[in-house]
Amino acid sequence: MHQDSSLLTNQFLIAMPGLADPNFSRTLTYICEHSADGAMGIVINRPAELVLGDILDQLSFNTSDEAIYRLPVFQGGPIQQERGFVIHDDNSLWDSTLAVTEGISVTTSKDILEAIAEGRGPHRILMALGYAGWASGQLEDELSENAWLSGPADSNILFSVAANKRLEMAAQQLGINLNLISSQAGHA
Repeated sequence: MHQDSSLLTNQFLIAMPGLADPNFSRTLTYICEHSADGAMGIVINRPAELVLGDILDQLSFNTSDEAIYRLPVFQGGPIQQERGFVIHDDNSLWDSTLAVTEGISVTTSKDILEAIAEGRGPHRILMALGYAGWASGQLEDELSENAWLSGPADSNILFSVAANKRLEMAAQQLGINLNLISSQAGHA
C-alpha cells in the first residue's frame, strides 16, 4: 500500500501572504505529525522574548555553555504555550520523544533539557513553546484554500538558518519569491 501523498509529516508549511490569522501570518511551520486524525506542527521562525537559558534557569538546570544559554526560544504555536518542544537532530530516546524521520525527533520531556544543559544532549536543537494543531481534514482544507504552501523540510533551514531568513529560504527551495505573490487569492 502506498503512503497517502496528502500526509505532510516532515514538511514545511509556508504561510501564504494572504493568511491573515495573527497566529500564523508570515510563519514557517514544521509538520511533526500528520494523519487522518489531524496534524501537529511547530512554528520555527517566530522567536519568543526568551532564550534557552531562561528556561534552564527556571528548571534549575545550570549550563556553563554560553552558546546554549543564548539559544532563542520560539513561539511554536497557539496551543499549550506553557509546554516546551525540542526539535532535535537525532533519534535518541528521551522520556517523551516522537521520531519524525530517521534524523529528526521532537521531545517534550525535561530530561532532554537537563542533558542539553550538561552538554550531553543533541548537537542541533530548536526549542519552542506551544504548537499548532489541526483537526481531521482542517489542514487539507486550508491547503486547498491557498492559505499555505507545503514543501519538504530541510534540516539546514530548521537548525542553521537565522530565524528571520527561514520563511524566505523555504519558499525559495520551491522556486517561489513570496514578495511577488499577491495577498489576494485568485481562483481560475
